[in-house]
Amino acid sequence: MRTSGTSSIGAAAVACVLALGLSACGSSAKPAATSPSTTSAAGSGSARLSGSITVFAAASLTSSFKDLAKQFEAAHPGTTVKLDFDSSSVLVTQIENGAPADVFASADRKNMQKLQSKGDVTATPTVFAKNLLEIAVAAKNPKHVTTVADLAKAGLIVVLCAAEAPCGKYADQLLKQDKVTVSPKSREIDVKATLSKVELGDADAALVYVTDVKAANGKVDGIQIPTDQNVVATLPIAALKDTKNAALAQAWVDFVTSSASEQTLQQQYGFLAP
Repeated sequence: MRTSGTSSIGAAAVACVLALGLSACGSSAKPAATSPSTTSAAGSGSARLSGSITVFAAASLTSSFKDLAKQFEAAHPGTTVKLDFDSSSVLVTQIENGAPADVFASADRKNMQKLQSKGDVTATPTVFAKNLLEIAVAAKNPKHVTTVADLAKAGLIVVLCAAEAPCGKYADQLLKQDKVTVSPKSREIDVKATLSKVELGDADAALVYVTDVKAANGKVDGIQIPTDQNVVATLPIAALKDTKNAALAQAWVDFVTSSASEQTLQQQYGFLAP
């Protein structure tokens, strides 16, 4: 009887193998191997990222985003982050006209809201940093500018950002609230162009961001503006609805808004915490 029972079990096993073509029987079956296209990155628990994205970002983010892009690409081999910097208002116009972009990082909420109202941004934007204005003057401050009120001095050549650019809107807001009237020699398209006027000696002073003075590496001096006389710039970021690589676009947004990146923005580039 014991021999007969053993033979019956063995026959059943052979029948199972023959019927299923060597596939596993019952609950002991193993799951199919993971497809290479969805292989998880080591320790990340998410699919490996690949391909490229184009990030449209405010000019004031030039140095910091170049740094972050290198870090991101190193952490995700096989990815490329292409960066396009300009005034936020110019970038919004380009996106509205169909420019291929995957992510937008703005120097203000208003330009982000324009894209939201047009349906170009459907995700909820995340504020990743804030900024303050500062007076940029020629190295060693030969005109002895010390306050916002000094920008109204006769003979002082002042430049501002264009009125439609975030840095220009913030500058106009600051001057209005501080009751200072300035007649700028020119209004430049973005904060980088505005700062370059001082760097090249074409202007004595300009209202730019704290971070841009820091990024100038001594080519200009910065005159701090007291908090109660200053304005705060808010910087949001979001993936665009028409991105061709949604996974990579969202990964970049997550990276920029991570605590590690926020520390880099604050400690190395002078931004304020969001």
